[in-house]
Amino acid sequence: MNVWAALIRRDLAREWSSGSWWLPVAFFLLVATLYPFAVGPDSALLARTGAGVLWIAALLAALLPIERLFAPDSASGTLDQLALRGISDEGVAAAKALAHMVGFGVPLLLSTLPAAALLGLSGETLARLAIGLAIGIPGLASLSVTIAAVTLGQQRSGALGGLLMLPLAVPILIFGAGSIQPIGNSAMLFLGAASLLLVAITPFAAGAALRAAREV
Repeated sequence: MNVWAALIRRDLAREWSSGSWWLPVAFFLLVATLYPFAVGPDSALLARTGAGVLWIAALLAALLPIERLFAPDSASGTLDQLALRGISDEGVAAAKALAHMVGFGVPLLLSTLPAAALLGLSGETLARLAIGLAIGIPGLASLSVTIAAVTLGQQRSGALGGLLMLPLAVPILIFGAGSIQPIGNSAMLFLGAASLLLVAITPFAAGAALRAAREV
């Protein structure tokens, strides 16, 4: 447990000290800034479609850190050292997923406030968007960790990761966008179920992928 907690603290410290958290946030806010220029000054249209666009931006922002999740530890031999010390690959993947949920998810969630202001979203829409993202971000972060483990050691892993992740994240996108509607309570429940499923399977799927990468 102490090693697991140390891994989480190390990943969080590295993510915050390196400033790698700002790239998904910058992308997210850039989409919110540029979207009004694309559709014009129709405030009603922006308010009606803006929350859905932010869900797409959150999904695409989750792709950006994939190459930096496991590659530095693999290149430095940290993953091999952890395995030699008896730390399971599932435990490493779970620690990485939890750290990524916080390091990636919290700044992205906080950035919904300025993004909503840029798009002129109502308070009710903002509240439903924030709740939906809070439920969906753990699933997106977990899926990112799994894809990062699957593509570890592959050439052009970023592009390959995007091709693998986008189809798998479609349920979260569908239910997340559906939860924005005033009658979207059922979609919110399905969003929670999809996110929880991804969180539950990530340690096992990513752990198996890490073992496979080490044996190649």
